[in-house]
Amino acid sequence: MAVLHNRVSGEELKKRLMEEPFKRITISYYKYFPIVNPQEFRDELYKALFPLAVFGRIYVAKEGMNAQVSVPEHHYEAFKQYIHGLEHLQDLRLNVAVDDDGKSFWVLKIKVREKIVADGIEDPAFNMERKGKYVNAAEMNRLLEDPETTVIDMRNHYEYEVGHFEKAIEIPSDTFRDQLPMALDALKGKEDKNVVMYCTGGIRCEKASAFMLHNGFKNVYHLEGGVIHYAHQIKEQGLDSKFIGKNFVFDNRLGERITTDVIAHCHQCGKACDTHTNCKNDGCHLLFIQCEECREKYQGCCSQECLDTLEMPLERQKQLRKGIDKGRNIFNKSKVRIRPRWEELHGHAGSEKSEEK
Repeated sequence: MAVLHNRVSGEELKKRLMEEPFKRITISYYKYFPIVNPQEFRDELYKALFPLAVFGRIYVAKEGMNAQVSVPEHHYEAFKQYIHGLEHLQDLRLNVAVDDDGKSFWVLKIKVREKIVADGIEDPAFNMERKGKYVNAAEMNRLLEDPETTVIDMRNHYEYEVGHFEKAIEIPSDTFRDQLPMALDALKGKEDKNVVMYCTGGIRCEKASAFMLHNGFKNVYHLEGGVIHYAHQIKEQGLDSKFIGKNFVFDNRLGERITTDVIAHCHQCGKACDTHTNCKNDGCHLLFIQCEECREKYQGCCSQECLDTLEMPLERQKQLRKGIDKGRNIFNKSKVRIRPRWEELHGHAGSEKSEEK
């Protein structure tokens, strides 16, 4: 029987990735479509993609598929032919990364989930067949110039912080499921106005657009392919970018630069900076913004407390972080900057892990 999961250590896989003599292409794609048996679909995907040396994260559910992968350049055509040969995916758009060194993933993980985007929607009448109208880059720019148009950012705070569209309203919440009702509240009274929603690759704003229509809004649009596809289109068509700054991405790169504007600041010293990193203390791993000077001063840590911990003997570090849920800090959505790290490391465990989109 074929092995349908990885059995090699992460360190070894990273080493192999760095030694590869060929280029890789980072691609993201998703599609809402019915999958009767997600586990069977997942296993067939793994058997097809593993021989092509595809790395990345793929989530499969009854409502569809969501993927961020890295494909060897010489296998790209075979990969594309396979994906486009699947039922419902013949016209699937593959979003190729804008700013890419090909080192985004080093292992293939395909997981079955309840939904490809956790939404908290319990109304059985809701479905994804009725959704907002797609808009391309040129149409997005035109809508942004209309003072009567409301633009809603359906991404997380740490994404909005480093880059967003002009006039975009942030929906600051810890989860997408909380953002949906908050977006309804933010748009109350604008049921007949133009509403444009966007996200990183399109998957969240597509579901959000369907949710808005389900709740009585009439003129709902969503950016086709999200910020990733928009960035390609403005380059190809020579359009002005209405998106300012950097587009956060959920892989090892943590960002694609769209414009030269730096609109965020180092969380430690306040200097203009939009470089995300995870705290080097394994008992923390907080995702935060850190400039080069603070990176050198704190050795990649988010606080002096974490630096002190990092300098302790390894066994003592393991003792301190035993039982701590650090998942809440990776891709943390809170607007709170650097928290009192020492109390957290020695105190209560955290809340639920945040979602990846």
